[in-house]
Amino acid sequence: MASPKNRVSKMRKRQRVASLEKPILAEVSKCPECGAPKRTHRACPKCGTYKGRKVV
Repeated sequence: MASPKNRVSKMRKRQRVASLEKPILAEVSKCPECGAPKRTHRACPKCGTYKGRKVV
């Protein structure tokens, strides 16, 4: 099993952990069909449309 060559500083460790905990608020947009909030590049959970057509 691999062992760390050097010690990881507190700042480097905290920066790595902080980048994993970022919220997905920037990836939320409004559905053009029904106006419900939805994640980008995904079908709308409310009406089931994606790029103007019904997929779900």
